[in-house]
Amino acid sequence: MPDSPQPARPIRELPDELISQIAAGEVIERPASVVRELLDNALDAGATQIAVRLLAGGVRLIAVEDDGSGIEAAQLPTALKRHATSKIASLDDLESVGTMGFRGEALAAIASVAETTLLSRTEGAGSAWQLQARTGELQQAARARGTTVQVKELFFSVPARRKFLKADATELAHCVEALRRHALARPDVGFALWHEGKLLEQWRAQPASLPPQQALARRMADVLGEDFLARSLSVAHEEGGVRVTGRAGLPDAARSRADQQYAWVNGRYVRDKVISHAARSAYEDVLHGHRQPVWLLHVQVDAARVDVNVHPTKIEVRFRDSRQVHQAVRHAVENALAASRAAQAGDAAAGGTASVERDTPDAAPASAHAGEQRPLTLHTAPHAARPAAWPPEPRVPPQRMAEAWVAMSAGPRHEINEPPAFPPAAAAPQQPGGAGPEADSPEADGPLGRAVAQIHGVYVLAENAAGMVIVDMHAAHERIVYERMKAQLAASRVQSQPLLIPATFAATLQEAAAAEEHAATLALLGMEITPFSPKTLAVRAVPAPLAAGNPVALARAVLAELIQHGPLPEGSAVLQRAHHEILATMACHGAIRARRRLTLPEMNALLRQMEATDRADQCNHGRPTWRQLSMKELDALFLRGR
Repeated sequence: MPDSPQPARPIRELPDELISQIAAGEVIERPASVVRELLDNALDAGATQIAVRLLAGGVRLIAVEDDGSGIEAAQLPTALKRHATSKIASLDDLESVGTMGFRGEALAAIASVAETTLLSRTEGAGSAWQLQARTGELQQAARARGTTVQVKELFFSVPARRKFLKADATELAHCVEALRRHALARPDVGFALWHEGKLLEQWRAQPASLPPQQALARRMADVLGEDFLARSLSVAHEEGGVRVTGRAGLPDAARSRADQQYAWVNGRYVRDKVISHAARSAYEDVLHGHRQPVWLLHVQVDAARVDVNVHPTKIEVRFRDSRQVHQAVRHAVENALAASRAAQAGDAAAGGTASVERDTPDAAPASAHAGEQRPLTLHTAPHAARPAAWPPEPRVPPQRMAEAWVAMSAGPRHEINEPPAFPPAAAAPQQPGGAGPEADSPEADGPLGRAVAQIHGVYVLAENAAGMVIVDMHAAHERIVYERMKAQLAASRVQSQPLLIPATFAATLQEAAAAEEHAATLALLGMEITPFSPKTLAVRAVPAPLAAGNPVALARAVLAELIQHGPLPEGSAVLQRAHHEILATMACHGAIRARRRLTLPEMNALLRQMEATDRADQCNHGRPTWRQLSMKELDALFLRGR
């Protein structure tokens, strides 16, 4: 017998309390969600000091105290109603939100799943007023100007939700992370965190007289530690109305987990795929494998060009022009990484050609981290960047690069790639790999100093003002060759290579439409993709440097990018990546090999080229090219001064 049909149920409106509890499931996931929402409200109220007090990781008690503008007594009951807010009043306000909160759901959602109390006082009020959310009782209380929100016994009214909470230590860690994200975004505000009556974290407000970048650097040192500053580079870039500031970690500082990747949009912490992909792609040339880079990026964009009303937790955003934001973030991080010249802490010799200074006023001392390189900002005189006798770079057509470099690698090499001419004094007879004369020379004043010896035909030893430099000559020369080849390729137009036999493949309707719509863009990229049948596309031409690759795989990748991002006026990232992979392989084969003895002029030529080459701190595979040992570290090895 089939089951009898269920009786029809009448359609009815849900009670307000149940509606709030349903909404709370979207807004409030754990104690850290409450902390985040209350911190947003405190910052919107203009608070300069915020204290968070927790019990049992926030499950038993969350109290957030601020010194903001406060809430008038008559508005306290309204503040607990759903969709009641002072942040927006119309659709125009919603399309250009400039505050942290705006949905008017947080307090109502919290009050529906926990015992909530509001205590607030405004400027000029005779006393503070306290409101019990459960009973609606309003009474006078004592408090200075500002607001205190107490949340007790989270999820007491929905026991099923409380079972999903983790251990108190885990929930506490999430609360600390929520506070950390707000503290990194607002160095002008002081934060304190108490747990079980003990002070866990305290970050004092930075003086208003400090420049924004310096204040942010100090707050980052307080929150993330001095090591973060010492192993990161300053980021400051503006493009197309998008401003990107912050810090980008050195490739050496990469981690196994993506737990130190922070991004804010107009002061709001977000987890955005566009920003994450852009920042990660900027490390393609210096970081390979599964290592995760470290970054802290603040993105400023016109509020009307970003939609923050995407997710109830406000942790996701949608950009009106995501490609422009992607390019700005990528270029910002790329410029920071490219600007890192081989240099070590310490002043250059008196009267030298280059002076070195830290890119933040709060960076750690030079000897804080043994064996680590910390690229600095270089102010170099014109004759220090490149010797006067440096020969011009040859212009090799892209389609002949491979043949040129293979031919070079096959023949005997007696000098580093196009070394500068040396004066007679520097070219005095010396033993290859041996120590050179002690006479002063321009090389001694350079950031990487002067070459003195070679170890087993693999490493070059040099001395500079800070101490000793050790250079992996193959890795360093590989980066020099690679960057030069990239510049030559970028200066030339990508030429197309027709295929003798077109490569066909079964295409989706989206791929076929993209091939037809973006035919001009494909031609600009050196590709020709035409319909072969209603459901088949034919690849008839590919870029000449990629003629040896798989045309179908390349076509599918480019079409997928066109479908997702639309026209690519600056070139396809897929094609650029493919170009760079080929150039990296050729550079690896064209660079000087290990076990090859170099003369001192050749070693010094390598050091000078490293100083004039972008991203010279890492080879194409992400390995470091040099290390610095300071005099203090060398003295410690031999117990000098003890």
